[in-house]
Amino acid sequence: MEEGELVDKRDNRLKKGEREQKDESPRRLERYRDERRHRDEEDERRDGRARKRERESSPRRRDRNRDDDHHHRQKEKSREEAKEESKEEKPVAVQQMPDAGEIKTGGIYIPPHRLAQMMKDVEDKSSEQYQRLSWDALRKSINGLVNKVNATNIKNIIPELFSENLIRGRGLFCRSCMKSQMASPGFTDVFAALVAVVNTKFPDVGKLLLKRIVIQLRRAYKRNDKPQLLATTKFIAHLVNQQVAHEIIALELLTLLLEKPTDDSVEVAVGFVKECGALLQDFSPQGVHGIFERFRSILHEGEIDKRVQFLIEGLFATRKAKFQGFPAIRPELDLVEQEDQFTHEVSLEDEIDWETNLDVFKPNPQFLEDEKAYEDLKRNILGDESSDDEQGSDASSEDEDEEESEEDDEESMRIKDETETNLVNLRRTIYLTIMSSVDFEEAGHKLLKIKLEPGQEMELCIMLLECCSQERTYLRYYGLLGQRFCMINKVYQENFEKCFVQQYSMIHRLETNKLRNVAKFFAHLLGTYALPWHVLAYIHLTEENTTSSSRIFIKILFQELSEHLGIRLLNERLNDPTMQDSLESIFPKDNPKNTRFAINFFTSIGLGGITESLREYLKNMPRLIMQQQKPISESDDDSGSSTASSSGESSSDSDSSSGSESDSSSSDESNRRARHSKRRKRN
Repeated sequence: MEEGELVDKRDNRLKKGEREQKDESPRRLERYRDERRHRDEEDERRDGRARKRERESSPRRRDRNRDDDHHHRQKEKSREEAKEESKEEKPVAVQQMPDAGEIKTGGIYIPPHRLAQMMKDVEDKSSEQYQRLSWDALRKSINGLVNKVNATNIKNIIPELFSENLIRGRGLFCRSCMKSQMASPGFTDVFAALVAVVNTKFPDVGKLLLKRIVIQLRRAYKRNDKPQLLATTKFIAHLVNQQVAHEIIALELLTLLLEKPTDDSVEVAVGFVKECGALLQDFSPQGVHGIFERFRSILHEGEIDKRVQFLIEGLFATRKAKFQGFPAIRPELDLVEQEDQFTHEVSLEDEIDWETNLDVFKPNPQFLEDEKAYEDLKRNILGDESSDDEQGSDASSEDEDEEESEEDDEESMRIKDETETNLVNLRRTIYLTIMSSVDFEEAGHKLLKIKLEPGQEMELCIMLLECCSQERTYLRYYGLLGQRFCMINKVYQENFEKCFVQQYSMIHRLETNKLRNVAKFFAHLLGTYALPWHVLAYIHLTEENTTSSSRIFIKILFQELSEHLGIRLLNERLNDPTMQDSLESIFPKDNPKNTRFAINFFTSIGLGGITESLREYLKNMPRLIMQQQKPISESDDDSGSSTASSSGESSSDSDSSSGSESDSSSSDESNRRARHSKRRKRN
């Protein structure tokens, strides 16, 4: 009974649920229909309000639509009439080409042959129409050459590029290089090599491009435009590698990127260091060390993303491998000699003018004169072959006379660099080579590779001496390097001798630390016999001819020589008979006062052993003086007797005067002898 009751109750519940579901389904359907109807009504009201607002606010639009419909109908009608008229036979009219001056080429493609024909048709070559056509031709030619340059054909593109007027189109060239590099950053080193070659002949073009890149870098940094920032920094890196831009701008850029590090700025900085780190490691090792210390601190802080941390670790590995796989300049792109390159110093904080007026056409009243001047300049750059190709094979006597006159004009118009830019660059190269070398052998090997013009060997000696004097303490590295150059070439030996004379003449201007380093440097050269000892003849060791600075210099010089050679060998060298003429000024024997001063000086500095010969000379000086005076007195007596016999007659006054003079002379001689005897007793 209980199981049957449970089954009945369950069946009753199921039947009740089915009845409720049947009753609920029509209610849901009715509710859905009501909601749908309300939504449709609301949409119709909204559309009606919008149409009413449009009708009230824009009556002109209805008129414009009406006019457009009318115009469309008129156009269709005229088209049908034209079709009917074309059915009739009519003679075909020949189309006339428009005049060159009437065509505006901006934004319109004109085939090259058509453009050349238009330029030939213009009779007045100085007119604005011809200048505009030539400007368009120049723009298209520069764009085409820059766009098709690559590592294999760059040597062929460069002469074609120089044949275009780069002075007039320097703005076009810079804009084309920047656009092409932005479009294909993989060819950045090729564009940088192209700019480096152009910069050797036209430094203003390279400086203008560098200024524009710096402005573009600022804009990309402010806008947080990462793709543009990556491309711009890569261009700057390769310009630094080509030495078009100074390495200071690279260090400024890295400092800016790492000042407030973010994931993007650190990533850009890592890519930048990989591109130009090999050159910075050679030219500015201390700056690179500071940058990598900043990378290490960022890595230890751990506030950046893991991916960027891995990039920094990879950069440290690249530095440890000496930037293998990231050369500064590829061999096929090393086209410029170091002494021919102009390096521009542009800071990120300078106020720079974009000079956008160079990118647009402007008529030039001196157009023909400027074109002729550039033709002469182009002939000078490219040589006689380009002029022969352009002018043909006509070689008459008149042409030869014109070429001679042009050569004379070029010689008279040669520019002399008064700013000494090449000399400053040479000194910078020598300084960086000396400071970045590990030992003196590496430094000597690198310095010998630098191509020096005749007469520039003196600059190397001066820079070596300056670097030595700037150190806190003397480094034997500089003495060994100077010794090597003196042994290699006698020219360096003569230049170091001149440096010795100059330094000793201006020794009072040096600080004590610099004075000590210079004295030890020359002591090393003298101690190793790399410098001849006759340079010591320029030193006059007397109380009147020396100052406190020169005495310190002499003291350090001889103390270092005694340490190098030993007191015995130094004494033998100073007593060498062949050296006596050169050492007379240091060990004077002309005056007892100077002799005593020299003896006291060397004794006070602990080198009294080298004054033994001088002491012996001072001891024997009275006897030598007496020996010198005896022949003088005998000659005086002989001359007196001869004059007495010849003169025969003399007055009593003269006899008395002569007698008094002889008495006085005898008394003087006795006084001298007494003084000499006292000196002997003292000694």
